[in-house]
Amino acid sequence: MQDLPALNQLNVIVKNMTATVDFYRRLGVQIADDHDDNHVDVKLPSGLLIEFDTEAFVPSWDGGWNGSARGGLVVGFRVASREVVDALYAELSTAGGRPRQPPYDAFWGARYAIVEDPDGNAIGIMSPIDKARKFWPPGPLPRP
Repeated sequence: MQDLPALNQLNVIVKNMTATVDFYRRLGVQIADDHDDNHVDVKLPSGLLIEFDTEAFVPSWDGGWNGSARGGLVVGFRVASREVVDALYAELSTAGGRPRQPPYDAFWGARYAIVEDPDGNAIGIMSPIDKARKFWPPGPLPRP
């Protein structure tokens, strides 16, 4: 039987490492104070590795780098409660993140919001799902 690929790492390409480190620390990512200015790697409790690399550093490991990493990915962070979604969205939105989707009660039963990090990567913030709050069909979403 052939081994299947397993997701174990996300690389986030950044313009400003200081702004990025500050943003992700606010999401609870534990980043050492003595981190490198061009490359930071963090192993999450789940085992997933997140690596932050500056645009200047990317060509050292990606010979096909064309200067853009834009894509359709949303990196999701689970938080403890519905209230934390609102508070964290407000905090990140005033600390360098760009508000994208204000917090709302999603049809799948969670409180959900999206903030873009300093480099425009979408960061989803989601509370635990409450089955009693599920509904269909989805309604209009709040706008930023």
